[in-house]
Formats: sequence, C-alpha cells, structure tokens
Amino acid sequence: MRTILCFGDSNTWGYDPDLTATSPIPVRFPPEQRWTGVMARDLGNDYRVIEEGQNGRTTVWEDQLTPHRNGRIYLPACLESHKPIDIVVLMLGTNDLKTMFHVPPGDIAAGVGVLVRMILASDAGLNGLAPRVLLVCPPAIGDLSGLPELNAKLERGREKSLALPNYYHSLANTLGVDFFNTQSLVIPSKVDGIHLDGFEHINLGKALAVAVRNMG
Repeated sequence: MRTILCFGDSNTWGYDPDLTATSPIPVRFPPEQRWTGVMARDLGNDYRVIEEGQNGRTTVWEDQLTPHRNGRIYLPACLESHKPIDIVVLMLGTNDLKTMFHVPPGDIAAGVGVLVRMILASDAGLNGLAPRVLLVCPPAIGDLSGLPELNAKLERGREKSLALPNYYHSLANTLGVDFFNTQSLVIPSKVDGIHLDGFEHINLGKALAVAVRNMG
C-alpha cells in the first residue's frame, strides 16, 4: 500500500464556503466530499491518503492574529508521525497572499521551496529515503470587489495569485519534483472567492488521483 500525505490549508481541510457563510464557525465538507476523499476513492485500496489541512496555514510566515499556522514549523513533526510516506502532495500559498504579509508572488514560491526542500532532505520516505513530492499550485483568488472586508485582507490577491503558476512550475523544475496547476482546472466559489465548492472538490480530487497514479 502506498501512503500519500496531503499537506495544505483550508481547501485541503475541506472548508465549505456555502455553509460557512451562515455559520459562526467554519463548516467542513464530509470526508468523502473533500478532494482528498475523492482522490482516495479514485486511487482505490492500494493507496492510503492522509489529510493534513489547516485553516489559515502559511508556508513559512507567522500570523500574529492567528498563531500556529506556520507550515515550516509543523511540517517536520508531520513527516515524522506519518512515515514512511511515498508521496507528499503539497498545496500551500493562498494564505501567504494576505495583506499583512506584504509578500510578492516570487517570495510565496520561495516559501513553498523551503517546504519542498525540507521534504526532500527528510528520511520520511521508504527505507529512510525522502518521499516524492507533487507540488500543487493553489487555485486563483476570485473577484473580491463585492466583498470589501476580504478584499482588504487580500489586497491584489487575485492579481498575485494568477502569477503563482509560473513561479511554482519553475520551482518544481529546479527541484526535480512533479507539478500540478489547479488554476487550469478549478475556480473558487463566488461566495467568498477563496474556497472550492463541492463540484470543484470532485474535479480536483479526480485530477490529482490521475496525477498521483502517473507518478508511478
């Protein structure tokens, strides 16, 4: 059985934008409706999919308003606790777009690169070697012009998010890891312009199942 670790943020956690819009707390899609669950179903019994999503998770940045979201801090323990891991599916960067960080797209990719290098330098794979990595560029930010509060938190968020695929692809080539661009496949919900609805979770899960299987 092959072990797939999915390390990401709220879109990996399974944040439901429609139900959350009328709830005082974030609401999560059921496990089978999240892209990780869809991917697991499509991959079948020869694969074990581990879901490691967290709302607000960044690549390497400290969120002073919402602590314990720094992916770089948590990743080593995560790799250690789940090893041996065949493939790490890494999808982060959306929260790095927050205005509070003032981070350009190239630096967001550099933060992702820190995490990829940590995985490749680890002994979390089979026989003490490193796992393989599927670097996934997150979805673009939608039109936030009608959502002034979110628009302020993600100033130029859509513009910067649309620049990420080229940086991520270049990083993947440099580090010799596999790459998948979600922006060619899915769009965020019109409710909040950030999170995927149920239909897009299905699309993403099925596509990533194919990408993982093609990695051999």
